[in-house]
Amino acid sequence: MKKARFVYLLLAVIAVTSLLISGCGPGKLGTEKNPIIWAVVPSGETERVVTGFEEVAAMIYDETGLVVDPLVATEYAGVIEAMCANPPKAHMASLATFSYILAAEKGCADVALVSVRYGSPVYNGQIFVRADSGIETVADLAGKTICRPDPLSTSGWIIPSITLKAAGVDPDADLAEIVDAGSHDASVAGVYNGDCDAGTSYVDARSTIEEDYPDVMDVIKILEISADIPNDGVQFVPSMDADLRTQIVNALLAIAETEEGQEALDIAYSWNALEVHDDSFYDPFRQVLDAAGVSASEFE
Repeated sequence: MKKARFVYLLLAVIAVTSLLISGCGPGKLGTEKNPIIWAVVPSGETERVVTGFEEVAAMIYDETGLVVDPLVATEYAGVIEAMCANPPKAHMASLATFSYILAAEKGCADVALVSVRYGSPVYNGQIFVRADSGIETVADLAGKTICRPDPLSTSGWIIPSITLKAAGVDPDADLAEIVDAGSHDASVAGVYNGDCDAGTSYVDARSTIEEDYPDVMDVIKILEISADIPNDGVQFVPSMDADLRTQIVNALLAIAETEEGQEALDIAYSWNALEVHDDSFYDPFRQVLDAAGVSASEFE
């Protein structure tokens, strides 16, 4: 009798202790008290991006019952830091190419989905000049002025700068001037208007100014197109519970098949669809970097 009473007392203590512990902690991940944090960096107007991701998060909840809170960061470095924290301050993210490769090298991110734009999970950068410029090769750009969208744009500068180096043109030493145009379309317009001898952008940013410059496709010629650059997508911290990860991935794939989901994904990041890929998807791009003697860490 005493032994049974002791067992009941022990079980009661364990139960109370468990309740106290669960009450003090954040609780199960994916709840209102402990939401799954999805870190993103706006690629367009912040308000539009936030609206899109909030709609997608609401759809994930409808599909799974999991609470996902989008966290809008100002830079990719902050997202990587949040994913690398212990415990993680962000459980999933939508990192751009270089940022993902860097986060993966640090052991803080693992890709699950890659976005699709214009029917492809990859995109390209381009270097262009006026057709009447007399410039025929990338090597001819030594001593010239180049317009670029932004110094941290993958397609608009990082990859083109590697292309320049491969052709023997040091962007820092051999160019007359580098002009930060502020956007891809502005880079094209800068070359069209003669403000720069050459420009860089994604393929094919010429079409974005075609309404204002109907002959842009004839006036501006493409000098070089870069190797394929993987699109952004959805990545998780390696410590993410496998079941939660699977639920979110399946929910996003299902959402991407609906008209409402496609609209929300388009608003968020101009995603047309999502594809399942693992880290090996980035290996061809890593080989391009290796061949150029470039490390993703150089762009931290």
